Amino acid sequence: MHYLRYLYRNSPLTTLQNNIRYNHAQIKEKVQRTQISKVLIANRGEIACRVMRTAKKLGVRTVAVYSDADRHAMHVEMADEAYHIGPAPSTQSYLNASKILEVAKKSNSQAIHPGYGFLSENVEFCEKCASEDIIFIGPPPSAIRDMGIKSTSKAIMSAAGVPIVRGYHGEDQNIERLKAEAQRIGFPLMIKAVRGGGGKGMRIAMTESDFLPQLESAKRESLKSFGDDNMLLEQYITDPRHVEVQVFADMHGNAVHLFERDCSVQRRHQKIIEEAPAPGLSEETRRALGEAAVRAAKAVGYVGAGTVEFILHRVTHEFHFMEMNTRLQVEHPITEMITGTDLVEWQLRVAAGEPLPVTQEDIVRNGHAVECRIYAEEPAAGFLPRAGTLHRLTQPIAEEFVRVETGVREGQEVSVHYDPMIAKLVVWGRDRTEALAKTKAKLTEYQVAGLETNVNFLLRLSGASAFVAGDVHTAFIPQHEAELFPKSDTVLNEDRAIQAALGHLLVSQAQLATNDSWKGISVPSTAFRPNYQLQKTVPLRFDEKDFTVTVQYTDVPNTYRVQVGDGEWRSVEAYLSSNDKGLRLNALIDDKISNIGLLTYEQQVHVYDETGQTVFVIPHPKFQAVSGSDPAAAANSASSPTPGVLERILVNKGDKVVKGQPLFVVIAMKMEYVVRSPRDGVVEAVAPFKQGDAVGKGTQVVMLEDQS
Repeated sequence: MHYLRYLYRNSPLTTLQNNIRYNHAQIKEKVQRTQISKVLIANRGEIACRVMRTAKKLGVRTVAVYSDADRHAMHVEMADEAYHIGPAPSTQSYLNASKILEVAKKSNSQAIHPGYGFLSENVEFCEKCASEDIIFIGPPPSAIRDMGIKSTSKAIMSAAGVPIVRGYHGEDQNIERLKAEAQRIGFPLMIKAVRGGGGKGMRIAMTESDFLPQLESAKRESLKSFGDDNMLLEQYITDPRHVEVQVFADMHGNAVHLFERDCSVQRRHQKIIEEAPAPGLSEETRRALGEAAVRAAKAVGYVGAGTVEFILHRVTHEFHFMEMNTRLQVEHPITEMITGTDLVEWQLRVAAGEPLPVTQEDIVRNGHAVECRIYAEEPAAGFLPRAGTLHRLTQPIAEEFVRVETGVREGQEVSVHYDPMIAKLVVWGRDRTEALAKTKAKLTEYQVAGLETNVNFLLRLSGASAFVAGDVHTAFIPQHEAELFPKSDTVLNEDRAIQAALGHLLVSQAQLATNDSWKGISVPSTAFRPNYQLQKTVPLRFDEKDFTVTVQYTDVPNTYRVQVGDGEWRSVEAYLSSNDKGLRLNALIDDKISNIGLLTYEQQVHVYDETGQTVFVIPHPKFQAVSGSDPAAAANSASSPTPGVLERILVNKGDKVVKGQPLFVVIAMKMEYVVRSPRDGVVEAVAPFKQGDAVGKGTQVVMLEDQS
């Protein structure tokens, strides 16, 4: 039995603390400083690039690893060396511990930085690094093991005096035992995988009848993600806040916290926007959170960067330990922004045996920082992830108080095999009001085409009245659905339609004149006015609604008469310009001059202004069939809601099914999607797919007999 587990089960807290102090003293005696001159980053995307930036600053050479899908990825180009490690699926590449260790030895790397996700909290990988005399930049295996198993971590935290939530954390995983424990705890109930994080293997059973289906779903996802389907059960605290504390410890017994972050606003149990410090807390509560987090770190003999996560009651601000992430967090930049630190530099120095560069008293909180995660996803469709090529990607320019951390660039692909994050936008302000204002301004600078993103949603979220007031909690998004997902009629206005139509015409004409794409357009000083036609009609579609914009050319340069549908004719002045952010449309409509971003891509016109991105479609001719447009076909089939990998088909030809019955399961970007029957019926056919096959968005997998 593990030593610490024995201690917390059989000894009082004082004995545990004394033994931990003794262990730190023993470690301190054995610490030998090691020169790290080359580090392998066992990860990809923005975190790999972020680690490389600090390593290069310190004069440390960097080694990248890449899968088939990442041959031309940004992190590969940034590294001093890069090695291929396997096919695109992460199980055959970034999770291939043996291959990564082989590359580390081949490249003479003294250390491996795991980033987050993948192997960052893999005990076996950490132990293999030690056996190969390679430094694992992270905590010791014992800390990863104890904190990675949530049932074990709860017991350790309880012994260390850190408050925990009522629940069942036992080893008996018999279904009947779990049902009995669920009834004892009461509903609503949280079901969690004992390993892992990121919302995977996590479900909520609101009633007893929900329990078994949610348990089975959580077990499947956990087994797929972590190779372990053991679960713990906890009281579900309705609408709490999710507050976490950044901790850091060295090999010499020193441990500090770097204040807290609020990560309450989430979708699919995953964070989407974070801020530091947490709004609305008293200094007493902040101090108590920090002290509890340091006790937690010391209780497991922690070394390196870690995050202690707490559930915090919205009203009383009473808090309970949730879990500890034994790695660098995605949202670590906001902590760096308010403390003036570089946590990756600390990681490298501490891993080399150096003591922490500061004491707790040296760490000062300054200002407020916000991080927005920019994802390729469709918020209005339940935040379903999207995969494909970023045909257009313009991001804010990094400056002193603005960080843009990304691992992709324009023209590259967001792969179905990995997380759909495009970038992290990190903004600092002197206070929360200033930080939020800057955040909204910088979000409007994003221009993306080829994939839908959550940028517009983040703009609405960061400006939502309750969010601005600091009234944040984990149910924020569903409770403010009307404000965050406004109906299209409240989003679209006639001016944007005019801008889109004029932009489309002017770009098309300029392309004809220069015989090039928009990037090569030589913007004329006056409007291009064809003498063979004085009027053009532009068909547009927005949110499945079709309308037309009629444009009449006048004798005055850059001046047009415009009509939307059967509305009034309006006089509009408009011309194109360009800058380092791309094409612009300057338009005078009534008394308002607008200078907006403009992008035409295939059959789309993108308009960018202070409200974000509005996408108009130039519809195909009426005689062309549009996939998925037939309501009867949709009622007779079940299709994949997202590009992904087919995990299981649950029915066969001839089976009777009822509305809502699971038909098949798709895994996309680490998430499980259960596709259900649209109605009662009989299965007429099942597409000839097998487990592991790739399917695209809208691919029909199961078809029902036609009832007509």
